[in-house]
Amino acid sequence: MAQQQHSFFDWVERHLLTCPFKAHFGFDCPGCGLQRSILALLRGDLIHSFKLYPATIPLVFVILFTIVHLKVDFKFGAQLIKITFAGVAVIILISYIYKIYNHQLI
Repeated sequence: MAQQQHSFFDWVERHLLTCPFKAHFGFDCPGCGLQRSILALLRGDLIHSFKLYPATIPLVFVILFTIVHLKVDFKFGAQLIKITFAGVAVIILISYIYKIYNHQLI
């Protein structure tokens, strides 16, 4: 029998954290899908990442920009971080409402 090659990503995918909100209440929380979306992003599948959790790419951007801003201290960095974070929150809210509307929570 040929031995299958499993990547690190395959291992991580089999060991994702369980959502306590979903485990307790039985339906997705606003953050459900983020782990799988980050995994898809790390694999280079931007479209699948977006479909799983639309806020992942802007969220990664704001986190990376914040880290750089803490080192470089851009003139309008803090303001850009606040605006981008608000935008990410809006994306999360809209995508969660979309899930509710289309009954895709379970």
